[in-house]
Amino acid sequence: MIAVTRLDGTQIVVNIDVIQWIEQTPDTLLALTTGERLLVREPVPEVVRRAVEFKREIAAGPVVRPREDQDSVGG
Repeated sequence: MIAVTRLDGTQIVVNIDVIQWIEQTPDTLLALTTGERLLVREPVPEVVRRAVEFKREIAAGPVVRPREDQDSVGG
């Protein structure tokens, strides 16, 4: 999911898997598979960049961090 800004300045988070197409009209229009259309402030290349970055994060998998109480070896 990516955050984008509506024309009135409010932020909305969009599930990128439901974006059907994106058009610069001159505002950026997101057409969703649900039939809904959203006008956002971000230009098309920025929306695409955010979507690609999100997909890369998902493909990389979870980040595993050691718990604080397991920092020292041998307990």
